[in-house]
Amino acid sequence: MPSHHLPLLLAAYQYKFGRNLEAMSRHLIDDVAVGWEELGTDLLDDAPPALVAALTSGEHWPSRALDHLITPDGSPPVRMSVTAYTADEQDMQWGYILHKEGIEVISLLHEDIGPVVDWAIDPRTAFNDHPAAWSSLDPVPVLRASRSAPPPSAPAAAPAKAGNPRPATRR
Repeated sequence: MPSHHLPLLLAAYQYKFGRNLEAMSRHLIDDVAVGWEELGTDLLDDAPPALVAALTSGEHWPSRALDHLITPDGSPPVRMSVTAYTADEQDMQWGYILHKEGIEVISLLHEDIGPVVDWAIDPRTAFNDHPAAWSSLDPVPVLRASRSAPPPSAPAAAPAKAGNPRPATRR
């Protein structure tokens, strides 16, 4: 869900990977054999402690790749490829595509493309998790922009829109 994945990915880009999209892509895409079971707080390495606390409520958990998979025929597992045709088979509801200008968020239940979330948005921004809100024709569905002041090295937050407060962080 965007409210969980976007803050981790935005903070990872801004801090752990030092705004280096190639390094981030290598870590998240090229260096994983099959895919990710879960993205963890290790993506927040090098982020300011106050930001980590705001995003995780003090919890810590590791990213976990899909390891130790056994295929029905005993062959080695292969990298997950998600297409418009396989998304339903893989029970995928959200897609995230890394672009130079930001992360494209796709609600696979509604569209094949989605809006792009600028890399400069404050990771503490609360995003809407309703799939219909992520239309490629509409702006990024922000519930509320970060209310706390960003650290000096962090970019300014996107303008706030009216909405509900951010739910607790979920994994």
